[in-house]
Amino acid sequence: MAEKRNIFLIGPMGAGKSTIGRQLSQQLSMEFYDSDQEIEKRTGADISWVFDVEGEQGFRDREKKIIDELTQLHGIVLATGGGSVLSRESRNHLSARGTVIYLKTTIEKQLLRTQRDRKRPLLQKDILTRRKKLENLAYERNPLYHEIADIVVNTDEKSAKIVSNRIIYLLEKHH
Repeated sequence: MAEKRNIFLIGPMGAGKSTIGRQLSQQLSMEFYDSDQEIEKRTGADISWVFDVEGEQGFRDREKKIIDELTQLHGIVLATGGGSVLSRESRNHLSARGTVIYLKTTIEKQLLRTQRDRKRPLLQKDILTRRKKLENLAYERNPLYHEIADIVVNTDEKSAKIVSNRIIYLLEKHH
């Protein structure tokens, strides 16, 4: 890949966007950004706090601004928050400014990968409530992920390195 196009990772929480994003950025010698980490850096507080104080809408407004800003950079790998696709504006920026890769995973894998994570404001419930919440989020967001994805990769049963290698292969085929 001579010209380094932006690579944007989308998908549900627990799909491995941050882990795979870091792996990809190392393999491709590109700068890595995580939209949630950028929000935390700028607010000086974690995502849960932003959700508590500003509500989901306040958080989404911050997220939209960060996505607009980061997608204007060049030669980056960006891991987005699971709900970043809810904004049409963000979806447009992601599609227009880079290659969008949808990291797909099952509800079972999400439950497994997020079970000990206390930083996910939308999942602070018991297992049955969490499953229902993830199912509802999937129902709402999966069509949006598909709408803007250039490439779809399943992350279940695979290490970050294997997924990363697969993405690099698919990117070379795609361009």
